[in-house]
Amino acid sequence: MKTINHDGFTLVEMAIVLALIALILGTGLTLLSAQQDQRRIEDTKARLNDARDALIGFSIVNGRLPCPANPTIASGTANAGIARTAIATGCTADAVGTIQGDLPWATLGLPETDAWGHRFTYRVTSKFARSTPLFTLSDDGDIDIGSTAAGNDLANNMPAVIVSHGINGFRAYLPSGQQLPASADADETENADIDTNFVSKALTPTFDDQVIWLSQYTLFNRMVQAGKLP
Repeated sequence: MKTINHDGFTLVEMAIVLALIALILGTGLTLLSAQQDQRRIEDTKARLNDARDALIGFSIVNGRLPCPANPTIASGTANAGIARTAIATGCTADAVGTIQGDLPWATLGLPETDAWGHRFTYRVTSKFARSTPLFTLSDDGDIDIGSTAAGNDLANNMPAVIVSHGINGFRAYLPSGQQLPASADADETENADIDTNFVSKALTPTFDDQVIWLSQYTLFNRMVQAGKLP
């Protein structure tokens, strides 16, 4: 009797090969996505650092920090990214508020958004942004940074803070002027409400905000070096 040789794979073998290919592709895509997210995190961190430097530079030139921009104004329209006008009590009001809104990217010459396409939230202490009198070496900010919404403070009395609302973008404003939905995470909620308390901590699956703040001591030191204070 002749032995019959079958070339190629059986259906079972083909299924096993396809399953292995799918597993390899899935793992590769997951790793690629994680690498892309990490690059965006690092890119956003660099943009936050540039924004803090830009705040200091603005203060050296103008003797005060800039007011926030109105976050509801869409890109490409009048006053988009332009700082609100400074007045004796702080900043002029608009449909959203006074001393919290978008980072005024157009005024500062910065990118409009973080690496995920969300605008940065910016809050400033009114006495550091007012038109007159300008702040002095004896002034303190009113912004506190906590380890969690109910945890210990990491920094107190900061003049200004900038927030990237991360991958999920909860409560961030888009270039369209629209605001994204609220987060179920209490710490992310703290970074989006209108008050003087913010949270900075390690990223988790439910907390992806990146927060940077401007210390009055850093600001004062740079102002003194530039001959703008005392």
